[in-house]
Amino acid sequence: MNILIIEDEQLAARRLENMVLTYDPSIKVLAKLESVKDSVEWFRNNAHPDLIFLDIHLEDDLSFAIFEKVKVESPIIFTTAFDEYAIRAFKLKSIDYLLKPIVQEDLNNAIAKYKEWSGQKSNIDMSALFDLINKKEVAYRDRFSVSYGQKIKSFNVTEIAYFYSKEGMTYAVLIDQKHYPVDYSLDNLLNELNPIDFFRINRQYLIKHSSIKQVHVFPKSHLKLELVPKPLDDTFVSIDKVTAFKKWLGE
Repeated sequence: MNILIIEDEQLAARRLENMVLTYDPSIKVLAKLESVKDSVEWFRNNAHPDLIFLDIHLEDDLSFAIFEKVKVESPIIFTTAFDEYAIRAFKLKSIDYLLKPIVQEDLNNAIAKYKEWSGQKSNIDMSALFDLINKKEVAYRDRFSVSYGQKIKSFNVTEIAYFYSKEGMTYAVLIDQKHYPVDYSLDNLLNELNPIDFFRINRQYLIKHSSIKQVHVFPKSHLKLELVPKPLDDTFVSIDKVTAFKKWLGE
C-alpha cells in the first residue's frame, strides 16, 4: 500500500508515519507534505496514492483548497485536532477521521476500514464538507444541569473554567472552584461548546480561554498552563496540539 501524509506539524507527521509502519511495515509513505501549495504540486506530478492521511488546517490554508485546484480520487482519512463540525461532516459523508492526538488503536481501525472498502474510490462532496466546517450559525449550549445527591444544580457556561476527565468520569470546574460531574465525555462536549472559547489541550482537559492565567514554555515546544482555579494535576498541552493551541490563543 502506498500512502501520502499531508500534515503541517513535522512532529505529528513523523509520529503518524511511525504508527502506520507499526501497523504494517510494508506500507510505503510516498511523501510527507506540509502545505496546500506543496500538495497541489505533488498531485500534479505524481501518481495518486492508495490512501491519504489529510490534516484539515495546513500552514497556508485549509486542506480543502487542494481540491479546488486538482482532482483527487484517493480515499482519505482526515486528521483533526479540534473542529467538531468536521467530525459531524465526516460522519454524514461516511468519511473516516482520526481525532488528535491519534492513538494506535484508532489508526489501526481506520486502515482496516479502508481495506474493507476493497479499493473503492472515495466519493467526497468537498464543497458540502467545506460549508459544514465553516458553518457560522450554530446553537451552542448556554447552560448545564447536573444531579448530585438529592439535588439538581444548574449553571451557565459563563461560570465554567474548564472540564477534566478522571477515571471514566467528566467534571466541570466552575470559577468558584466547585467541581460537578457531568454526563458528557470530553468528545461530546466539543460538539456542545463554542470552539472560540473552549479548547481540548490533551486527553484529560478541555479548557476555557478565560481560565488561562499563564502559559509556560519549555524546551521542545512543551507548554504548561496555569489555570484558575488551580487544577488537581499539572496541565500540559499535548505536543500534537501545540500548533493548533497557539492559533486558538490568537483568535
